[in-house]
Amino acid sequence: MHVFLTALMFFTRIPVPATLPYSKELLNKALRFFPLVGGIVGAIGAGSLWLGLLVLPFPLALLISMLVTIFVTGAFHEDGFADFCDGYGGGLTKEKVLEIMKDSRLGTYGTIGLTAMLATKFMALSYLSMPHIFLVMVAAHIVSRFVPVLLVYTTPYIREDALSKAKPIGNQTTKKSVAIALITALIPLLFLDWLILIGVVVVSAVVLWLFRAYILKRTGGYSGDVLGALQQLVEVAIYLVMVAIQFS
Repeated sequence: MHVFLTALMFFTRIPVPATLPYSKELLNKALRFFPLVGGIVGAIGAGSLWLGLLVLPFPLALLISMLVTIFVTGAFHEDGFADFCDGYGGGLTKEKVLEIMKDSRLGTYGTIGLTAMLATKFMALSYLSMPHIFLVMVAAHIVSRFVPVLLVYTTPYIREDALSKAKPIGNQTTKKSVAIALITALIPLLFLDWLILIGVVVVSAVVLWLFRAYILKRTGGYSGDVLGALQQLVEVAIYLVMVAIQFS
């Protein structure tokens, strides 16, 4: 329970007991519950959409639903994606990339990247049919948080110094944690059509492979912002493949 609450504390703004102990070991173990936390965030988003549709037109209800998930996570992953765009977009060397990502100011690359990401999410979700959109939202939030666990397991961690503005993150994981995260990620996929299931698995694997190759070439490993960026990319990729399958 302490491990799960640690995951909830670091990846969302959902209140946890003030007496919750903290240690680096707990934080590393908390990665196993990253997909489960994603399921909670996705369920809150889907629930908000359902409630919104009772009194609002679909576009407005969808926008509010997206804002709710951002609020619940404290824009944790969106912030990481924006910093990733600024750092990897504006830095020519590893040192410069890391220096830019530590800057709390939002640059041109981050602004354009974040705007494009949110707009693409909104447009993709708006094309999904009812009632599939609810399951898709939950599944995407879960699977997109499993993929970063794989990145942590297979990729070196770039140590951040005391000047880093990033929250502490788990930077080590075990086979047991990966297995627990995998089981959690597989649960929503069991309710998907086989074609959609294949699409989600393939697109997630491709994004992970390309993304990992890119960061290894540029900086030799990952940081907290990189994990946030990967989560966002996998999430929007899942929405896009869902739309593509629906209109094929």
